[in-house]
Amino acid sequence: MAEQKKRWEFVPGDEIVIAPGRTVKRIRALVAIAVLGVVPGDAGGYVEKEENLSQVSGNAWVYGNARVSGDARVSGDAWVSGDAQVSGNAQVSGNAWVSGDAQVSGDAWVYGNAQVYGDAQVSGNARVSGDARVSGNAFICWFSKVGSENGTLTIYNTKENSIEVTRGCFRGTVDEFLAASARKHDARILHEYKLLIEVGVSRITAARESCHE
Repeated sequence: MAEQKKRWEFVPGDEIVIAPGRTVKRIRALVAIAVLGVVPGDAGGYVEKEENLSQVSGNAWVYGNARVSGDARVSGDAWVSGDAQVSGNAQVSGNAWVSGDAQVSGDAWVYGNAQVYGDAQVSGNARVSGDARVSGNAFICWFSKVGSENGTLTIYNTKENSIEVTRGCFRGTVDEFLAASARKHDARILHEYKLLIEVGVSRITAARESCHE
């Protein structure tokens, strides 16, 4: 089987020290990424190592001064741009966008058609999926070590200005989540979920209203 052609290479000498003994290096396209308007020779953003950005498949790309480091990975048709930073064990995949000054870190996942932008911060075990739209610090809210499995409950705003919930492999509306929880959990855990969701919805609603003042 013929070896697949690599999609990008490092630009010699163009690097940034991010910690003692650790650097991120500028990338350069070796193939065209038509859907993004990237042509061979175009400079991209910065990554620490080849594992950070898909090399042989998909249309994933890192633009501008964006940085991807640690064990983070950008794959599929996802892209990271602006001054965004993706680090830790974070995963950005599917058709997701991370841009502006956004930071995605820890074990966070951003996937599907989700968008994280502005100065948003998504960290810990947060999950942002579907058509979620996250900006600032209050369009997403998550609570870790909750439920019977001590997992993470994530509540976020979608691009249609509806609110969705993810927990484990579940993704859906608040009502759908609470109905599913009622079938699976006892009254105490269900009550805790209701309280946490109430806090998350309150914060997101207030943030949406402040954007229109």
